[in-house]
Amino acid sequence: MNVKDIGTILVAAAALAGCATAGKPARDTLIAHRGESLDAPENTMPAYKLAVDRGFGFECDLYLSKDGRVFTFHDSDLARTTGGANKSRCAEASWSETLSKLDVGNWGKWQGSEFAGTRPALLEEVLALARDGRRIYLEIKAGPEIVPVIKAVLSSQDRATPANVLFICFKKDVCAALKDVLPDYTVYWLVSSHVGKGEGRRALSAAEVVDGAREARADGVDMHFDPNVVTEEFVAAVKSEGFSFHVWTVDELPLVMRAFAVGADTVTTNCAKQMYDEYCALFAQEVAPSAQFDEAIPDGAAFPVLR
Repeated sequence: MNVKDIGTILVAAAALAGCATAGKPARDTLIAHRGESLDAPENTMPAYKLAVDRGFGFECDLYLSKDGRVFTFHDSDLARTTGGANKSRCAEASWSETLSKLDVGNWGKWQGSEFAGTRPALLEEVLALARDGRRIYLEIKAGPEIVPVIKAVLSSQDRATPANVLFICFKKDVCAALKDVLPDYTVYWLVSSHVGKGEGRRALSAAEVVDGAREARADGVDMHFDPNVVTEEFVAAVKSEGFSFHVWTVDELPLVMRAFAVGADTVTTNCAKQMYDEYCALFAQEVAPSAQFDEAIPDGAAFPVLR
């Protein structure tokens, strides 16, 4: 970390100190992107469980298979995280014939690792990790057709509740469908900080974000964090219209600190533990950065609980 980074952190820390309502890097405000994807293959049960074991909530991506199963995967096709072994599109693949047999733990830096042989996860497996204090962000990659299937999965279990699971999606029609079918669950509209390409690329205004969130019938906004766009005034303008404000995906502590300083409620990151440990090391938090949460924490218990 260089002098400039430290200066940025100190400025952000000062801003946090001056705002009683500002969040900070903590186990309940850092969301592990695709699970703890720095330390385990993205969108797999090992990555999700690692996030939960470390006391963090996590984000995962959901598709609907050809044979009607909801499974976790990020890309629209299967190529990247299978090391090119299968290039089918997610929506065209069958769980029983294809997806359940994939190895998504043996690609890139994970080749030959302990994660080799890991298959994609089913939604019901993900929901088994639900518990109060570690919110699961379910990002919907499919269209509205997935919503009734998700409702059926939710209805078949009792661990995941509106208190520990929420939905995020770029598609406004899917957000609206979720609010129709699952009205008790929180929905955030995912949005980039810019629109357009090339010379036509421009930053979104706060008014446009508010209009989009209203159209999506969302409860909050989850926005790509560009510090030149997402300022304190920008966040305040969105929040003043009744929406919570969240950002993605931030992997450097100075930027994480800045996001909280301007008013973000949560920050999604690929390295939740690393960000939290760095913050604790700099600001001498009372909770030891290496402390592990009790895996047997009872639902509804005060958060956090440490061994």
